[in-house]
Amino acid sequence: MATLSAYPNTNPNTNFLSPTDQSNHDRESIPPMQHHPSSETDSDANPNFHSPLLNPPDSVPPAVAPSSLLHLSFNQDHGCFAAGTDHGFRIYNCDPFREIFRRDFDRGGGIGVVEMLFRCNILALVGGGPDPQYPPNKVMIWDDHQSRCISELSFRSEVRSVRLRRDRIIVVLEQKIFVYNFVDLKLLHQIETIANPKGLCAVSQGAGSLVLVCPGLQKGQVRVEHYASKRTKFIMAHDSRIACFALSQDGQLLATASTKGTLVRIYNTIDGSLLQEVRRGADRAEIYSLAFSSNTQWLAVSSDKGTVHVFSLKINAGSPSTTQSRSTSEPVVSPHSSLSFIKGVLPKYFSSEWSVAQFRLVEGSQYLVAFGHQKNTVVILGIDGR
Repeated sequence: MATLSAYPNTNPNTNFLSPTDQSNHDRESIPPMQHHPSSETDSDANPNFHSPLLNPPDSVPPAVAPSSLLHLSFNQDHGCFAAGTDHGFRIYNCDPFREIFRRDFDRGGGIGVVEMLFRCNILALVGGGPDPQYPPNKVMIWDDHQSRCISELSFRSEVRSVRLRRDRIIVVLEQKIFVYNFVDLKLLHQIETIANPKGLCAVSQGAGSLVLVCPGLQKGQVRVEHYASKRTKFIMAHDSRIACFALSQDGQLLATASTKGTLVRIYNTIDGSLLQEVRRGADRAEIYSLAFSSNTQWLAVSSDKGTVHVFSLKINAGSPSTTQSRSTSEPVVSPHSSLSFIKGVLPKYFSSEWSVAQFRLVEGSQYLVAFGHQKNTVVILGIDGR
């Protein structure tokens, strides 16, 4: 089990990947950003753009003292992950596991949000921790080729999370979400949500159009924005508040969990229909992370019970890629209760679909889960550094 720790790196790589690591799909390119004053007058958004910052923070050698983890997040294809610490941030490769590079700052240094854009040189940073490097109400666009911030977005309240696509920047506040064009940072859309302290938001990453999912304005409701068709779909997913959700890469499947944490439901985002329901357990639990496999054959769920469950999905959202991957896979049936034959008499619990695999971890820590690029592998990150 690998542990994140501070150790000297006298020759940090200014590129995310060395030439030997770069395959065709890794060589991401982003159009040059244009910086224009925003004409948006919304009192909650009011973004201010600066290009470049006059006094960008200088990078310094890593601190001798161990760093504390403030944030963990996978990149869009789950091949890398980013760690925000109280000194800066670090980028790791998942398979094989290794640190690609790190940036440690000499003053403050706390980074509470790090959002990668696949494997390119652009990241979104938000300050965090007891001594934040940047104000928590700003999103800093960092260009690692230049080792400095090239733009910033300012807000009147703290930024809860950020999502990146090649064409969009999505910023999540407590009760609002802002969608910006990546090239010129123009505000394209804003959405009001119910209180969202976790910054819940998911966006599709396929080559097609943007699908965005966020909490609705009611308890237990999720909102699905289909930007290509300009349609909005509201789904009453649970009776309790939404605790976690995840989108498939193409944006056609949505997995949701409530604060109760016993059931996970999978929906079709196009028509809002319920496709499948699986059971994590009978006791209340806090769901930390949900993740689809790339072929939508599996769904992984992590919780505060110190377990990661993997469920077999028997649904088809209708995409050709999903149909092909399912048809070439061996069918896997999720276990049912031995009393499911009298499901009409006994409570619904006894006819539930259960996980096909479980991983036991140290209880009490928060875990982030994703499927690895190698067949039948799961990558699990712990906020405790494991």
